[in-house]
Amino acid sequence: MNLKSFLFDYGERVEGYEVNVINEREARAAAGIQFMLGMIVLFVAIGFGHTIVARVYLTFLFLDLTIRLFTPKYAPTLLVGRFFVRNQTPEYVGALQKRFAWTLGWIILLPIMKWFVLTWDISFYKVLLCILCLSLLFFESAFSICVGCIIYKWIVREDPAHCPGGVCEIKKKEPVQMFNPIQMSIVSLTFIFILVGTYLFLTQTKSETFFGEFLYELLLTDDELKEREEKEADAEFDSF
Repeated sequence: MNLKSFLFDYGERVEGYEVNVINEREARAAAGIQFMLGMIVLFVAIGFGHTIVARVYLTFLFLDLTIRLFTPKYAPTLLVGRFFVRNQTPEYVGALQKRFAWTLGWIILLPIMKWFVLTWDISFYKVLLCILCLSLLFFESAFSICVGCIIYKWIVREDPAHCPGGVCEIKKKEPVQMFNPIQMSIVSLTFIFILVGTYLFLTQTKSETFFGEFLYELLLTDDELKEREEKEADAEFDSF
């Protein structure tokens, strides 16, 4: 593979498309697989302290993305995704913006590999970077929102060909894509319910893990933390 082929002959050539493409259904399926495995690993590694599962998963994810940077034909999760969606009509998107998005993911994984694979130097903010990766996978698999593709569009300053979900080509929303006031109110209330419920759970529930403790302390004010410490000290005194 020469440099020209590596840079420009990436993806698949499909009749009727002026650029090389990738099957978005496979990419979304692969993102869903990575997200599901990542959530399992997050709970097992942080909740139960089994670090080996996190190291194996992150190493696998890093190797998978590395293969994608050279050729998506042999990336394990893309092939598993192809297996599950093999009977669905392909949805082709431009290969270059997907490659750019995967390159960003690969770069984000570099420090994570150092922190969690080569060593186990864990902290709240480092775990947040892992959660960012999982969030990007979730948005791609659930909503077909490729954040890296959006960044690619900003950098090249023109609409790439064949974006995921057709976001670069769509000019006018269909009626089924619009919201009436009642629907928008339901969406807003749902977001508020999720955010308030999450906040109340994290601040009112005693955590049994250090990560939960980080979240707890992050969300509380200094006065609330001081009040909590006083209550714990009083409880220990009463117990004594």
